[in-house]
This record gives sequence, structure tokens and C-alpha cells, in this order.
Amino acid sequence: MSTIVIEPLSAEAFAPFGQVIELAGATHYPINNGMTERYHDLARIELGGVHARPLLSLFRGQPYALPLSLPLVERHPLGSQAFYPLSTNPWLVIVAEDDGGTPARIRAFRPAPGQGVNIAMNTWHGVLTPLQAESDFLVVDRGGDGNNLEEYHFDTPPIVMA
Repeated sequence: MSTIVIEPLSAEAFAPFGQVIELAGATHYPINNGMTERYHDLARIELGGVHARPLLSLFRGQPYALPLSLPLVERHPLGSQAFYPLSTNPWLVIVAEDDGGTPARIRAFRPAPGQGVNIAMNTWHGVLTPLQAESDFLVVDRGGDGNNLEEYHFDTPPIVMA
């Protein structure tokens, strides 16, 4: 059984898997007569396949406890998937590299309050993983024709530890 140690989330560490969505360092400018600051183009939304369209959803996730057994990961071959928390509750982002169609070198990140992620198209990742409390997330992903979900079930689930 392999063990995955949780890392803090940073744009540099997460770059191979997508983008970190956060205000720090983002391009921004005032709009609405100076009453609103627009933080612009925070993630690269990817939409592939037939009749692709963006979906905007709210996900309400039930909390997981650590240590966490990771029975499966999934990927979306036709689109990216962005998650932005609507609370400051802790959560995890679990991602993996691809090794010939198999997830490899799994990493777990703990976002700081105010950080979200956009997981790049066809990137292995864990399911939505809030910790300690039920949590809501704004999610942007792909709708349209075609199968946009592939799951990989581990024979021996790795364990995610703090």
C-alpha cells in the first residue's frame, strides 16, 4: 500500500495538472463605475468533442476523514473541470500523472482558503474531497455529446495522510 502525503497547494506545484484559481497575482481591473474589481481569466476552460458547451453547477460534498483510502481516480477526456469552494472549509485536491493510461505519481494538495483549481482536460484526479464539514463548490465543466468520464479503480487503494 502506498502513502500520499498532503502538500500545500501552489500554482507552481499544481501546474502539471491545471491551474490554481486565486486572486493573488491575477490580472484585475475596475468595472461597474469603479465599484467592482474584476479578476479576469483565472483558468483555462477546455471544451472538446461534439456539441461541447460549458456547464456551471453547484456541488455539495459530504466530508471525508483522514487518513483517506483512495479507491479510485477519474479523468475527463473531453474537458477541464474547475472547482471553487464557497466556504473556507478545508478540502483536498488529489491528482495524478498519466503513465500509458494508468494513474501514476499521485499527489494530494490542501488548498488555502480562497483557492480553487481548474483540473486540465484528461488529467487523473480524485473525487471532490471536502474535510470536516459538508461544503459547497462552484463547478465549471463540460456538457455535450460523448463520454467524458473514465474511472480507474486501484487494486490496493493508496492512503492519503496529513
